[in-house]
Amino acid sequence: QEKLAESGGGSVQAGGSLKLSCSASKYTFGKTSMGWFRQVSGNEREAVAVIYTGVGGSSGLTAYADSVKGRFTISQDNAKNTIYLQMNSLKLDDAGMYYCAATLEKGAWLGLIPDRYNLWGQGTQVTVSS
Repeated sequence: QEKLAESGGGSVQAGGSLKLSCSASKYTFGKTSMGWFRQVSGNEREAVAVIYTGVGGSSGLTAYADSVKGRFTISQDNAKNTIYLQMNSLKLDDAGMYYCAATLEKGAWLGLIPDRYNLWGQGTQVTVSS
């Protein structure tokens, strides 16, 4: 069974930085959309940033929620089958449970729509304090 393993959450003061990691199997990673989504208690899961993984073609294509553009950067390490989310200049509104997501289908750019993703990690908590 394919799984995603997240790490890197924690507590930080506003203005600080955190880096999240999400590792996938070699079968999941590559020529597939992967991304980070955030959920705050009582609200729907919302997209933060996504990337098309692998090498060549559209690999490296990214998309960001407007609220994080210029502050967050999603990237990939093909050798480690891992994506990252570098979060800088964190704001109170950035807090929440961050989930890594992927799709088991190859070749599709899924963009920022959570319902299109069918493989989810357990989540990692990000807390931002003033």
